[in-house]
Amino acid sequence: MLNKLREAEEKFERMNDSLADPAIVNNQEEYKKLMREVKNMTPLIEQYRAYKKQEEAFEEAKLLLADSPDPEFKVLLEEEYKSSKQNMETLLEELKIMLLPKDPDDNKSVIVEIRAGAGGEEAALFAADLYRMYTMYADIMRYKTERISFNETGLGGYREISFSVDGEGVYSRFKFESGVHRVQRVPETESQGRIQTSTVTVAVLPEVEEVDVVINPADIVIESCKSSGAGGQHINKTESAVRLTHKPSGIVIECQEERSQFKNRDKAMKMLRAKLYDIAKTEQDQKIAKERRSQVGTGDRSERIRTYNFPQGRITDHRIGLTLHSLESFLNGNIGEMIDALNRADNAEKLKNSEF
Repeated sequence: MLNKLREAEEKFERMNDSLADPAIVNNQEEYKKLMREVKNMTPLIEQYRAYKKQEEAFEEAKLLLADSPDPEFKVLLEEEYKSSKQNMETLLEELKIMLLPKDPDDNKSVIVEIRAGAGGEEAALFAADLYRMYTMYADIMRYKTERISFNETGLGGYREISFSVDGEGVYSRFKFESGVHRVQRVPETESQGRIQTSTVTVAVLPEVEEVDVVINPADIVIESCKSSGAGGQHINKTESAVRLTHKPSGIVIECQEERSQFKNRDKAMKMLRAKLYDIAKTEQDQKIAKERRSQVGTGDRSERIRTYNFPQGRITDHRIGLTLHSLESFLNGNIGEMIDALNRADNAEKLKNSEF
């Protein structure tokens, strides 16, 4: 591993030297590409240099301990020796994680789909709670959210809702949310105070560019229709909503959020590309021999991943066995602790299968 880090540092220094090369500076495309590589490598190199600094302090303390006859000075040296050794071990573990192969989709923006499952109106209301939770978390992270399509119920719930989340590294923060979310609570319409269990399905799709997925225009049927939903003067008066059908896959996308049919069509195409990419990626993963089944689960949407228990005020993630007793705060978008724990569990599983 240390050999890899030394090679990475040498490459980093060569790239920095290249940034001063007039031939590179004058080629804007090449210059931007090189700048991105340098930016991506900088955290790793800074960590490695911090490790080397601690290693130097460790070796120096070790030599001085062997030669110093002064007892008081030896006490100080032993403290330095132990401190630098501990720092080296910590930095080394962090470097191992930084060297793990990155998910190529981690830096992408996402499209999130939330669908009410078992539980009728109560499931639809919880779908609205999850939508609110994710948009509030996005605000905390300074991501941009935009609603794409929705099917609202009379009580303010959602049978289904799709929205985009844009920003750097969004997929890395949302990817473990795919799956079945279960809620246990007393519905507002329940007069006997009985607890009802309902489910909501969440799908997180990385956004893809047109070059990532090739779609034959002849395979698409585009229909215009009137928007549906809560009142308003615009609703149902113009055919601005779009229904898009992809014949080979049978995927149907509806988008009604924009007043412009062209904008709705663009959003629907974006969703279709993301869905087709997700299908292709899943098929590819299934073909890989000895596919790693992470501790955080497969991400399969049929898999129950989390329970929200209102009477006990707790959230339990079943993939990593983590329970938090902060349900109200969690539903107000403070889900970072859970996401961090899921990422740590995933990294721990990857480390088991790594060569380090």
